[in-house]
Amino acid sequence: MLTGSSGTIAGTVYGTIVAISALAAGASAYAHELWRLTSVVAVGSIVFWIAHVYAHSLAETIALGRRMNVAEFASVARREVSIVVAAILPATALALGAANLIGDNFAVWLAFGFGMATLGIQGIRYARVEKLGPIASLIAVAINLGLGAVIIALKVAVSH
Repeated sequence: MLTGSSGTIAGTVYGTIVAISALAAGASAYAHELWRLTSVVAVGSIVFWIAHVYAHSLAETIALGRRMNVAEFASVARREVSIVVAAILPATALALGAANLIGDNFAVWLAFGFGMATLGIQGIRYARVEKLGPIASLIAVAINLGLGAVIIALKVAVSH
């Protein structure tokens, strides 16, 4: 996920944003029900992956002018699986809190931290793939981190 092929960058960014958005939306309601919050993040990511695979399959079917075969559909599903993989670290942090291995509040913020770290790393990966210079690389990373920061700021605003 963090150092995979260049083809997984978009899915990882998308999946991370889905995961931290679900986390932000559910954190206030389920702050002390971390198994439920873990489920919201994990299942939400799976639902968005299914929707993404379905939508891309429709688009490819139209582009091909015929129905996709099973191998083509499986290829789309594999290509987009990074959406689900991106939720693993945040969900793991929440599960650690749910299992009382770390505190609830720390688990939530650790999950956000994993999301932000993933967004930063994907910005760096994107900059390397595109062979961006230092300023453009910083902008790419800042945009990714900015998206995550907006989501976290909304969570803080809603919960206070």
